[in-house]
Amino acid sequence: MADWPHGYSRHVFDTLDSTLSEAARMAPTLTGPAWILAVEQTAARGRRGRAWSTPRGNFAGTLIMRRTGSPADAALRSFVASLALREAFVAVTGREDAFALKWPNDVLLNGGKVAGILLETVGEALVIGVGVNLAHAPTAAQVEQGALTPVSVLGETGARVAPEDFLDALAVAYARFEDQFTTYGFAPIRTAWLSHAARIGEVVTARTMRDETVGVFEDVDPSGNLILNTAKGRVAITAADVYF
Repeated sequence: MADWPHGYSRHVFDTLDSTLSEAARMAPTLTGPAWILAVEQTAARGRRGRAWSTPRGNFAGTLIMRRTGSPADAALRSFVASLALREAFVAVTGREDAFALKWPNDVLLNGGKVAGILLETVGEALVIGVGVNLAHAPTAAQVEQGALTPVSVLGETGARVAPEDFLDALAVAYARFEDQFTTYGFAPIRTAWLSHAARIGEVVTARTMRDETVGVFEDVDPSGNLILNTAKGRVAITAADVYF
């Protein structure tokens, strides 16, 4: 692993309840950023406590690092992680144009969901959970109604990628974008993310537990909010699930 990023530790487990849970257990003794990989998870979760299927062959990884800056800065790491994921996908498949980024924290492959990101804080640590359908994708019955169709890297590209190999590619890419973020701020990350954004210029629906906003996806602002041009004017969406 000559290319493994300096300063990041690497922890690979055959089976864990959840890499997010393992990160929480590691947090009190954390001395530097650490990647955690589980070949199999038995109690994985996604956003809002949703179940996330992680059979063997898929990627279940978590990065834990000391939280620096404001809570808003921590939330912007979802864009850093999204760009790193896309770069890792391109590295392992060679498919430059097949991957797109869906606000706020998903990666799409040929229009279907191939990866998701979950950010949490544990004490003074930031935890970034990453789930990738490398070899298997959930069935339509396993996802909520209206959600994008899940796809896998193997099914869409024919590339058979081992989770540990994907971790190596992701860790290298993440370290590069993290250095860019800490050195230059969010502006270059935002520009890069928008250049790969899915459905920009098209009508999308942003839903929360309480309401729904329909509008043209115009931008992501300097705070990471989704900007929709609606019948009532431009609206900034702080948090929501986006539907196409």
